[in-house]
Amino acid sequence: MNQINRRVVVTGLGAVSPVGNDVKTSWENLISGVHGIGPITRFDTTEYKAKLAAEVKDFDARQYMEKAEILRSDLYAQYALASACQAMEESGIEGTVDPERFAVYFGSGIGGIGTFTREHTKLLERGPSRVSPYFIPMMIANMGAGMIAIRFNCQGAALPAVTACASGSNAIGEAVRAIRHGYADAVISGGAEASINECGVAGFVNMKALSVAEDPDAASLPFDKRRAGFVIGEGAAALVLEEYEHAVKRGAKIYGEVCGYGSTCDAYHITAPLPDAAGGARAMKQALEEAGYTGEETLYINAHGTGTPLNDSGETIAIKTALGEEKAHASYVSSTKSMTGHMLGAAGAIEAIVCLKVLETGIIPPTINLLEADPDCDLNYVPNKAVKADIDLCLSNSLGFGGHNACLAFRRV
Repeated sequence: MNQINRRVVVTGLGAVSPVGNDVKTSWENLISGVHGIGPITRFDTTEYKAKLAAEVKDFDARQYMEKAEILRSDLYAQYALASACQAMEESGIEGTVDPERFAVYFGSGIGGIGTFTREHTKLLERGPSRVSPYFIPMMIANMGAGMIAIRFNCQGAALPAVTACASGSNAIGEAVRAIRHGYADAVISGGAEASINECGVAGFVNMKALSVAEDPDAASLPFDKRRAGFVIGEGAAALVLEEYEHAVKRGAKIYGEVCGYGSTCDAYHITAPLPDAAGGARAMKQALEEAGYTGEETLYINAHGTGTPLNDSGETIAIKTALGEEKAHASYVSSTKSMTGHMLGAAGAIEAIVCLKVLETGIIPPTINLLEADPDCDLNYVPNKAVKADIDLCLSNSLGFGGHNACLAFRRV
């Protein structure tokens, strides 16, 4: 139990996203510059300033769950379980790990807000007796992790990371530490969110966080001078993390190694980032140090890149602070949120998958809709078209409300 510095690799991937309901489809659309943004279909937006979202399309929970289980689970948990089922099937790990050494670390920024909205409406309109007995277990943000653990008999820790937009990345990073330091041999990790509903959109738009653009092709604009808010997205992504020797022994396909993790807090403001971006820069430096970064490697950074005015300029400062001006300008940076929208608690997980696919394929997905340069955002954001490059080290940044900063680093094995 006192083992330290065990290597942690990724042996399975799963995704339910606005650009595809599996990893293959999502990846092909991302490198092709295809976005998943369109008019909100979940509710009437007549009285809403924000009318666009990146919704998951054609998701069928029956592929993964029985009808009774669907009826007593929130959509975010259904997305979580679906992505975990995909990752587990691909990894082939089931049955090879002691259940007591198999854990689940799965994040959600908000949890079952769809359930909360529906049941609260019932309470007001029809009285307390009509509130579902499943209301609480459907709503709480740990239930995605709990349902995954039940499905795959994971008897180790089953923990959610609830750090807003950093939830998926923090879940993966903390899972890595659990394996690295001997508390688990394998972990199903990732994040899920399903907040495109009346209450969720109203809350975000009234705090002026959302884009109110009406053109889906000009709504999510990371690093562009025209950016004016993020487009809300949804979905889930899962990674099977495994101790390296265990993966090698069973002959598993290895996507890459999670070789670094940084986690900090700005301790500054509930929504605004530190003006000097010091917290985000420290998280990046921590991940780079753990990854054994020498300064010579070719870097790809999957940016948090939300398309809000403060985030994108601040993240640019963080990257320059962490790497130095010269290396920052020499690195590839892109925001796949230009295509997926902001998947909130799932964002860090889908973006971790992007980093692993970049290492596997040598293709860097673009930042689409980047047409007007901003002097405050002057790095190579891979505008509009994917590029090919031999990348040595990938970083994934996640920066959440509350000042939460997380950075993951990945290498080939």
